[in-house]
Amino acid sequence: MTFDLRIVIPLALSFFVVLLVIPAWIKKAKSIGLIWEDMNKFGKAYAAGSGGLIVLLGFVIGVLFYIAYRVFLLNTENHFLVEIFALLTVVLMLGGIGLIDDLLGWRHGGLRRRTRILLVAVSSIPLIAINAGKSVVGLPFIGNTDLGIFYPFLVIPIGIIGSVTTFNFLAGFNGEETGQGIIILTALAIVSYLTGSPWLTVVALCMIFALCGFLFFNYNPAKIFPGDALTYSVGGLIAIMAIMGNFEKIAVFFFIPYIIETVLKLRGKLIKQSFGKPDSKGNLNLKYDKIYSLNHVAIWLLNKTKLKANEEKVTIFIWTFQIIIILIGFFIFIRGIF
Repeated sequence: MTFDLRIVIPLALSFFVVLLVIPAWIKKAKSIGLIWEDMNKFGKAYAAGSGGLIVLLGFVIGVLFYIAYRVFLLNTENHFLVEIFALLTVVLMLGGIGLIDDLLGWRHGGLRRRTRILLVAVSSIPLIAINAGKSVVGLPFIGNTDLGIFYPFLVIPIGIIGSVTTFNFLAGFNGEETGQGIIILTALAIVSYLTGSPWLTVVALCMIFALCGFLFFNYNPAKIFPGDALTYSVGGLIAIMAIMGNFEKIAVFFFIPYIIETVLKLRGKLIKQSFGKPDSKGNLNLKYDKIYSLNHVAIWLLNKTKLKANEEKVTIFIWTFQIIIILIGFFIFIRGIF
């Protein structure tokens, strides 16, 4: 695919829609009481909630413009349009489920766990309907195996549930989820391009640019939180890219921090929180006697090295760890990519 400067337009739209609409959303959210406590700040600090809804808006506008560009300027007709609309449908459904969870309030339990899993599974139906991806997958110790009908009806919903659920685990620090989304989706966008799915790269870039616009307001000290409306939709998009691009193995490898986070969360019976314990100087200490999150690992290590953990350092620590995992993944799977 040769680079066309017009591709920049949907990306710019995604970025500027978020950048320009978020201030109005912050004002409106505060006026209706949609504010959440910033748990890693000493004393009481609050910020507007559910900013992920605006990220979704920017993403959808960018992708729809990209579709119009392909149809009216490139005359590609239905080439990959079915896949793109299925992708949009799933991401929007997940964003809606996340928004419901936000409005019910995470401190009050939000959606029941079984209900949440069921709804996320239902959101995968558009991908099942178009039989997305390829049923031949590489299994450990077995090699390439054709899963046949089990791939759309079993692997796809499990993949969506797993990605959405675990991406929501590693969170709770200003800018953390937003930055993680940018990092992982950028890596997958590169993989998509190198493996012959440039359309998937552009779709991912629309979300990346929307997230970049949001990061201006979500980075420490955050003026707005993303909420599950963002984590569900971004987690879902990551799984969709792996399925449609047929690079599940490298995507799972990139998700190693979330696999570790899931193990730590299970250690805490899924009730221990990822936050730190802030002091009056803005530093963070461990909230519990044991480690129940990679965020806790970051706090412990930073304090052990006398760097004095704070919210910004913990976020950067997690981002750095994610980037290292991605670089290792590219090194291991380089032959499969090319």
